[in-house]
Amino acid sequence: MKVVLLQCTPEPERMVALAARLCYSPSGIGDLRKDVSRKSVHGLVRKVLSMGHASTLEHVAFTFGIEGISRAASHQLVRHRLASYSQQSQRYVSADFGYVTPASVSDQPELLAEYKRHMAASVALYEKLGKAGVPAEDARFVLPNATETKILITMNARELCHFFSLRTCLRAQWEIREMALRMLAIARKKAPLLFENAGPGCVREKCPEGALSCGQAAKARSEIAAIGKNKK
Repeated sequence: MKVVLLQCTPEPERMVALAARLCYSPSGIGDLRKDVSRKSVHGLVRKVLSMGHASTLEHVAFTFGIEGISRAASHQLVRHRLASYSQQSQRYVSADFGYVTPASVSDQPELLAEYKRHMAASVALYEKLGKAGVPAEDARFVLPNATETKILITMNARELCHFFSLRTCLRAQWEIREMALRMLAIARKKAPLLFENAGPGCVREKCPEGALSCGQAAKARSEIAAIGKNKK
């Protein structure tokens, strides 16, 4: 899996601070930049976040490029509707077939061998259909959820925080959780103030999962707290 930041709103924390200042100050638009010093950015961001004034985060956008995730993971990802996506097409792109193997399968040699045979058979049938004149948009029906894909994601900072609250949880499916953790590490490095409390609900308060809680809040908090530390 590869996760890279392709683009981000310049000075994301300053942008949030400017939005906050506009809401609570009589200053005109032209004076906002003068009113928001480097020191006041920190205070303004902390203030609006503590107040739950999250609309100010919507002025900051992040665009990530993701490679090597499965279609199973991308199907979960696009359920987050307050985002924009561009995904590699299986209709127009005839790329080399790649697939993701879960650790629960790769850890069992006999199952792994059968898994690989199944993938090879899927590829063979896909190619056979193509040679027989079946359109790629129909031949792709035989490709499994394990098929690798590439996708571009653009989310604003508010939606990213919501995404992280759901997908960095220990109960999240392992692949999308790994992707979310990598995205959080990048976002936290770019805007540490905006994402310092990002993560599953148990990072900020009692676990919201109720009876479905994993019971490992301490582990989750420790893991999330370590993200972005000791990295250049």
